[in-house]
Amino acid sequence: MKTNNLCADIGYLSLNHAGEQLCGDHVEVLEDPYDRSTVIVLADGLGSGVKANILSILTSKIISTMVSSGLKLEDAVETIAQTLPVCSVRGVAYSTFTIFHIADTGHVTIIQYDNPDVLLLRDGISVDYPADTRTIGGKSIRYTEVDLRQDDIFLLFSDGVEHAGVGGIYNFGWKREDIAAFMCGYCSVEFTAKTLASILLDETNRLYDGRPGDDATVCAVRIRERTSVNLLIGPPYNRDDCHRMMSLFFSKKGKHIVCGGTTSSIAADYLNKPLKTSIQYLDPEIPPTAEIEGVDLVTEGVITVNRVLEYAKNYLEDNSSYRKWSFKQDGASRIARMLFEDATDINFFVGRAVTPAHQNPNLPINFSIKMKLVEELTECLKKMGKKIKVNYF
Repeated sequence: MKTNNLCADIGYLSLNHAGEQLCGDHVEVLEDPYDRSTVIVLADGLGSGVKANILSILTSKIISTMVSSGLKLEDAVETIAQTLPVCSVRGVAYSTFTIFHIADTGHVTIIQYDNPDVLLLRDGISVDYPADTRTIGGKSIRYTEVDLRQDDIFLLFSDGVEHAGVGGIYNFGWKREDIAAFMCGYCSVEFTAKTLASILLDETNRLYDGRPGDDATVCAVRIRERTSVNLLIGPPYNRDDCHRMMSLFFSKKGKHIVCGGTTSSIAADYLNKPLKTSIQYLDPEIPPTAEIEGVDLVTEGVITVNRVLEYAKNYLEDNSSYRKWSFKQDGASRIARMLFEDATDINFFVGRAVTPAHQNPNLPINFSIKMKLVEELTECLKKMGKKIKVNYF
């Protein structure tokens, strides 16, 4: 989606029904490289456990694949609606679904079949949007079209979220207006979509008293402006390339992070600014940061980036480490915030020179480890939906 330089930040998490190893909900996200549209499908299989898990995965994958292959939304819905069986005992479909299709024009189409209505939070309040009810494949489908605006937040969720608190804190579950009121309080803070999903799901789990009576899934979509962050690590293999590497790095728009002692010295020389070091350990396991005028963040190299990689892997799982890196001021936490929260586009500038640190037998660091760290970190960031470009020198 390129309208007005906007993009969609997407994050989702699930809670399993208490006692179940598999989740009966499934989220599938596919991007079409040709028309640059994005298809999100949240499917909720009937019941819980293995059967529900299989049904939700099949439903979400079939729909997302058909739509991303160019089939009209209506045709994809009709196909899946005719395919899904109906439980003879309960009279409900074996899988319900929500389709969220973001076009490159900045327009979204929402199609919902028996899932809770998608919440739209705009300007700090919950906004109602028009919806038509159509009969497709013999099933009643809610159809909505919305023009996107910067900072819009959409919340897709399964009915396990609304059922939270039944018979406990709430007699009839967590009402839609209560969910909206709870989440509106977080709109003014520029949380990532994954963090917004975490916040809502944590509250859902609390209302279940830690033992969910149903599978619960939240998918958050935040419409935001594209923002670039540039990260430089390691000096170039050829010393004669130092000026070219630094020139390209500092010519990029956005924030600039320099990692590594030798690298930061080269950056300071290029900028003709002093490198101000520190001996203050804000985290006993992470080396102190430094300062160079004209650079947003200067850190140590491999040890710091390794911690960032740990945070990235956790972010893609349950995001529990958010409580650590979201507020700490050590180098790894600050890099995590800049890459995970601030950036939509990340440019890596990776030097392939072997530095003295790589040759120190007393340190568990070598050149191959550094390269592996960069590779793994970029893969994690791609899975977060970041646009990544890596330049080697």
